[in-house]
Amino acid sequence: MYVAERPVMPAGYGISDDAVGLVDWEWVEDKLVTARNYWLGTTRADGRPHVAPIWGLWLGDRFLFSTERDSLKGRNFTARPDAVVHLESGDDVVVLEGRVERMDRRLVAEFCTTYDAKYAYRPEPDGDANGLYQLVPERVLAWREADFTKSATRFRRTLSV
Repeated sequence: MYVAERPVMPAGYGISDDAVGLVDWEWVEDKLVTARNYWLGTTRADGRPHVAPIWGLWLGDRFLFSTERDSLKGRNFTARPDAVVHLESGDDVVVLEGRVERMDRRLVAEFCTTYDAKYAYRPEPDGDANGLYQLVPERVLAWREADFTKSATRFRRTLSV
């Protein structure tokens, strides 16, 4: 579950002070589900950023994707799991911030089937789900460029009761 609020930004951005116009969670999920390509931002060992386009899925409450463990991005988030996932669009913006971890094994079959339906390619992980990862967002930033000052929204993950 996420709580919607205004993001903290410099006053010069003109972000509204009230809650009128915040994007709703359903809009965010629609953008995450229907996107084809995503950008994954990680940090290299020397502190430099690394960004790469990836395919992935929004299922339930997490972003799921695959990559080789020995790829640069795989090595980066194995050592430094904090990462960012961003949609391609700069007009309809959704940015996920969280930590990359190995995919929950209970999601592997659904991931492979849904991924195949979306991309016409079926990942074939080994029994240990090697190469399959998830990011459960701690924070989500979202806005529409057309009404940025009113729609800019930050969602914070809350503990489920």
